[in-house]
Amino acid sequence: MTKQTKTKRIRAALSNPGWVSLTWFGMTAGISLLAVPAQFAAPAATRAISLDVARAIFTALNKAELVALILLLIVVRVSGNARRWWAASSILAFIILLQTVWLLPELAERSRMILAGTEPPPSIAHAAYSTLELAKLGILLVLGLTAISRPEPQPK
Repeated sequence: MTKQTKTKRIRAALSNPGWVSLTWFGMTAGISLLAVPAQFAAPAATRAISLDVARAIFTALNKAELVALILLLIVVRVSGNARRWWAASSILAFIILLQTVWLLPELAERSRMILAGTEPPPSIAHAAYSTLELAKLGILLVLGLTAISRPEPQPK
């Protein structure tokens, strides 16, 4: 294989949105489905400590997901197949927007209230966040597996 062929193969692989989607999926699934639920199940962790740690973890995850979203949008744009991946990317962007602007601030405020000794009023925020998180994971998995299993030739 020539150096030029290797370079083309590497470019094609890097411009496939599958690697971004599956990396993002792994990061989010590891935190949302494993780490945080395990933390709340730890017998020595109080509710207040678990809430405070979860708030910090989800804030960091959100920042990492914003970076992943930007990277995904760039890869989709340069892939030469932007029309194919645009709908999934748009839905992911909408989910991240909702989580960043509405849900995370509301859940953080609810955590602060609990830490201050006040029980917050009922809210759909946690259920909405969980539902959107599962939808996001499903979209990332389908996008990633589809992109990797059926890569399209790059335009010349």
